[in-house]
This record gives sequence, C-alpha cells and structure tokens, in this order.
Amino acid sequence: MHVVLVHGAGGSSASWSLVAPLLESRGIAFSVADNPSQSLHDDVATVRAMIDAANDDVLLVGHSYGGAVITNAGRHERVRGLVYVAAFAPAGGESVQGIVNSYPAALVNSFMTRGPGGEWIPDGRPEARRELAWDVPDEIWERREEDARVSADAIFTETTGEPAWAARPAWYLLATNDRHIRVEAQRDMATRAGARISEVGTSHAVPHAAPERVADLIGSALAELSSPTA
Repeated sequence: MHVVLVHGAGGSSASWSLVAPLLESRGIAFSVADNPSQSLHDDVATVRAMIDAANDDVLLVGHSYGGAVITNAGRHERVRGLVYVAAFAPAGGESVQGIVNSYPAALVNSFMTRGPGGEWIPDGRPEARRELAWDVPDEIWERREEDARVSADAIFTETTGEPAWAARPAWYLLATNDRHIRVEAQRDMATRAGARISEVGTSHAVPHAAPERVADLIGSALAELSSPTA
C-alpha cells in the first residue's frame, strides 16, 4: 500500500521532513504533496493525481488543513483509509472556516494578519515560537520562512463534498496542547468521523514535534488495513 502525505496551510512538502525518513527506514512506500494552498478544489485535484500515479491502494495522511484535502480526495476508489494528524475533518457542506467559527478563537489568531486578498499571513513576532511552536526543533524553526507559503482565503472557505470518512476507516492523532485547532474541535471532528483516536502532548506541529508518533500511527493503520479481516 502507498502512503500520500498532505501538508497543512502555509506548509510545504518540508512539513513532513522528519516523518519521511522514518517511513523510508520502515520500508513504507510514500509520496509527499507540495500543494500551493490557493484553492481546496485544486489541492484536492493534485492529491487525486498522486493517487492515480501511485498505481496501488492508498492511505492518505493529512495534517491541519491537509485533513480537509484528504477528506475530499479520499473519495477516490483506490483510497483505503485516512489518517488525520491534528487536522480538520469537515462534514459535507462544511468549510474549514465554518469549523473554526464554531469554537472560541484559538491562540494562533493573535499571530496572523490578513493580506489584501484575504490571504492569511503569519505576523512574524518572536513570541510566536514560545506560544505556538515551542517543541519544533531549532533547525526546522530557522528554515520556516524558506519552507512556508502564503495561503489563500479560499482554502478555508471552500466547502467539502461528501466526506471520505463516511465510507473509509479513519485514524486521528489529537494534539492535546494544540493552539491552532482547539482540542475540543479536534475531538468532536474525530468522534464524528468514527476515527480511532490517539493523543500526543504536543503543539500543532505534530509531524515535527513527534514524528515517531506519526510514523507509528501510519504503520498501525497500514497493518490494520492489510489484515485479512480489513
């Protein structure tokens, strides 16, 4: 089975830089999306093309906004399961912004500004590291501007179709110290999706703060999907 890793808003393929070597060392075949994050529809199309190229059954893994991408791309007939890593798992007709608006504001809102086109831009204050990403390794943090991109407002406001989790098994790694997506929102989405829920005591940057836990969950999902009773 092939794994496709999908990053969140403002991220890039580098979001998985610590997870990818772990998968490779375990002999897990994978590819990494590098979406421009300008349109949910376009990012979904890119991931669906990656599923086609895999020429095998696929496990989709999404972090943050990447969860909305896999929720839609996961309707592809080759997709066997979905792994959400501190990620959005919208229902049909729901947008990421709609989910965010349903809960009290997360701390990350205090560290973002809006561009002229409504795009979301980190404001760059030094205290952001302390408040939002204290457990990200230094070398990752220092590269953040090289690896990041500005995300268009459309990725947050475009709505989801029939969610793949309604027809596919799902796993959810919930970050209990997340200051980007409210913990109660994560739990509500994971429960609604019928996901197997695991918890990790990190910030929102789970793939960089706890890459082993992400790789372990991917391995567990693959093993379960490959079992004769799956």
